[in-house]
Amino acid sequence: MTPLVIVGCGGFGREVHDVVDAINTAHAGKSAHPGDPVRAVAAPSWELLGYVDDSPSQRNLELVDRRGARVLGGLDALEKLPRDVAYVIGIGSPRIKARIDARLGDRPAAVLLHPTVSTGFDVRFGPGSVVCAGAVLTTNIRLGRHVHINLLCSIGHDVTLGDHVSINPLVAVSGDVDIEDRVMLGTHSAILQTLRVGADATVGGAALVVKDVPAGTVVKGVPAR
Repeated sequence: MTPLVIVGCGGFGREVHDVVDAINTAHAGKSAHPGDPVRAVAAPSWELLGYVDDSPSQRNLELVDRRGARVLGGLDALEKLPRDVAYVIGIGSPRIKARIDARLGDRPAAVLLHPTVSTGFDVRFGPGSVVCAGAVLTTNIRLGRHVHINLLCSIGHDVTLGDHVSINPLVAVSGDVDIEDRVMLGTHSAILQTLRVGADATVGGAALVVKDVPAGTVVKGVPAR
């Protein structure tokens, strides 16, 4: 088993723990996928050492304790662990993910795919990718570093997701879309085909994006403005 630490013990961090548990359960019941490079990347089982969090709330500490896990300390506690201990970021904010990624340097970042994720041909996952239950990724898709794809999302053909992108539940991204670095897509939003969402942009919940979104902007509504 590969040792692993989750950065952040808030809600998404604990959802990442669910993904780890699901991978370990599936791994215990069947062999890895040696002929499939997409699935092989998520095949190892994980020894979850715990969480690290610089400012955990009392409620989150109690919830972590309820599931038999523990908070090891702040981010500095992870930095003191052996270099072969992998990590995954369980924090949704793209900018916070980018800062943590820069701080941890070349420490290995896990790739976690829930066993119910569906992938087509030639889907490439960058270090730190987390894909939650029920997501569907079709074909010829590229994910950058520390991309989060939450529950029941669909990602169409020829999509590129830049570094530190966060996609909330039930988002639909159509084909040939380019999502640049540090973008946040709100729950139930939809991006029509052949569009670009610029770096550091935010798409609000339930928004319908029908034209390119400039970098650093916030859009919402139907159509998104």
